[in-house]
Amino acid sequence: MKAYVLEAVNELVYKEVETPKCKSGYALVEVKAACICGSDIPRIFETGTYHFPTIPGHEFAGIVREVADEEYKDLVGERVGIFPLIPCKECSPCKDGTYELCRNYNYLGSRCDGGFAEYVLVPIWNLLPLSEEISFEEAAMLEPISVARHAVTRLSDVKGKTACVFGPGTIGMLMAQWLRILGAEQVILVGTKPEQAELAAKLGFDKFCNSKTENVEEFIKKHTNDEGVDIAIEGVGNNGVLTQCLQVIKAGGELLMVGNPHSDAQIEKSVFWQILRKQLKIYGTWNSSYHGGMDSDWTEAVKALEGGELKASMQITHKLPFEELHKGLAIMKERKEFYNKVMIIR
Repeated sequence: MKAYVLEAVNELVYKEVETPKCKSGYALVEVKAACICGSDIPRIFETGTYHFPTIPGHEFAGIVREVADEEYKDLVGERVGIFPLIPCKECSPCKDGTYELCRNYNYLGSRCDGGFAEYVLVPIWNLLPLSEEISFEEAAMLEPISVARHAVTRLSDVKGKTACVFGPGTIGMLMAQWLRILGAEQVILVGTKPEQAELAAKLGFDKFCNSKTENVEEFIKKHTNDEGVDIAIEGVGNNGVLTQCLQVIKAGGELLMVGNPHSDAQIEKSVFWQILRKQLKIYGTWNSSYHGGMDSDWTEAVKALEGGELKASMQITHKLPFEELHKGLAIMKERKEFYNKVMIIR
C-alpha cells in the first residue's frame, strides 16, 4: 500500500509499504478521508512522533475491509469513524471510564501508525459505525467535532448565556456551533482574518471582532450592554489572548482554556486580580469522551451531523487528492492562504 512515512523530523516520505496484517481484536480500515490537524504541523516538521518511522494522521474515516475474529465479521464493509486514542484500560482513569485521561495510552498517528495511508490497523473498540447520512469527509472531522463538544460541556449550563470564542480556527468554529446547539443566547467570535468573518457569517454567526482592526473590549461591551460575557474561551494558546479573555468576562463568569500554549504564560498582577475579584471559574479540557458504542462526545457528534445541527462540511476549505498531502501541509505551514480544515480524500 501507499503511505506517508515520517522517517525523521521534516522527512515525510510518500512510498510503498507493507499493508498491515489483521490480528485478533483489530480491523483493517481502508482510509477514505483524512484531515490534517494543526498538531500535525509541529509533529512532522519540528518535534517528530514518539518513534521513527511512523505514519502520521489521527483524524480519518473509512471502510472496514478485514477483521481477524469471526465474531466481528459483520463489520466488514461498514463505514466507520475512528477514535484515535487507544486506552490501556488498566489505569485508574480507564477503570472510571474517563479513557481520554488514560495514563498509558497509545495513539494512532503519533505513537503508532495512523491515517495518512491507504490502510490502517485499528482496534475494534475504536470503531464507530456510521450511517450513509454522514459523508466520509464529515466522518473524518469527528475527532475535532468531539474535542470541541467535550470542551464546551466542561462549562456549566450554557443555555441563555453570552459567550466569546477567541481563535476561530477549526476547533473554535466547532465550539461556536456547539455553544449554539446547546442553547447559548449569543456567540461572539474574535479573530484576525476577514475570511474568518466570512466563514462565521456563512455558519450563522454575525458578531465577529477583528482584533487587528477593532478594540476587543469595546466591541464586547457594545454587544453585551457593557456587562461583558458569561463565558470566554481561549482557543489560541497565546498569553495576550488569555489576558483579553480575563478582561472581558463578567463577574462570576467562566473561562475555558482550550488552545495549546506556544510558550510560557505570564499574567500581569492587575489581570490576575480579576480572577480573584470577579470570582471566575476556570476550566481546562483535553481530548474527548468515547465509550465504544455507548453515549459519549462521539455519539453526540454523530447525532449532530445526522440531524444537520452541525455544519462540519462548511468548514472544509481544502479537499485534496490523497497524493497531495504535502501540498496540504504546505498550505497550513506557510499560512499564505486562508484555510480552516484541510483534508485529503480517496
